Amino acid sequence: MPIFQLPDEIIFPDVSYAEEGGLLAIGGDLSVKRLIDAYSNGIFPWFSEEDPILWWSPDPRLVLFPDRFKISHSLRQKIKKNLFEVKWDSAFMQVLEQCASGEREIKEGTWLTKEMKDAYLNLHQAGYAHCVETYFEGELVGGLYGVSLGSAFFGESMFFCMTDASKVALFHLVQKAKELEFLFIDSQVETKHMISLGSEMIPREEYLKLLKKALRHKTCQGKWK
Repeated sequence: MPIFQLPDEIIFPDVSYAEEGGLLAIGGDLSVKRLIDAYSNGIFPWFSEEDPILWWSPDPRLVLFPDRFKISHSLRQKIKKNLFEVKWDSAFMQVLEQCASGEREIKEGTWLTKEMKDAYLNLHQAGYAHCVETYFEGELVGGLYGVSLGSAFFGESMFFCMTDASKVALFHLVQKAKELEFLFIDSQVETKHMISLGSEMIPREEYLKLLKKALRHKTCQGKWK
């Protein structure tokens, strides 16, 4: 299969043309409009500093259904004790920086380039990207961020500086997803960490059907509380 070179026009090829590993297209830009169009079609950007912009749509796809989130006894105890203070959308850039340089639990590597950080900050300012932060004694020690469209949340990355700090952030994201009646949290590519927390691999065709259903719902745009 050829790798599609994207034109200036905001358009993507059908995801069925993606390579076996999920690579679909190259080029384009990271504008808010193009990113929203990409996520709406089951596509996301992922590339390193030395690469051009690369667009992916893997098959199968890793997703977390909110009611299937697995929580250990030790994590449940930490949540009950309120060991961490949890905030929403109050330190988005700091979360991005930590995901780029800290201990990561999704998407290993140097993929969070300056260009990518600027793009997700623009999405955040437009009300589509959100973060969950965990603090210990006033210090940011964990968190995650992603994109919300319709009744779907597309998880991008998470970090931790203390044990379970990112898992507590994910727990609160799951609670928010239940509150907003989200259909799924997109974990994108397979990781042992996310599978241990209840994420599961589903065929891309099934994922796209769920995504189409999720996009019928109004997006909860703006800062989350």
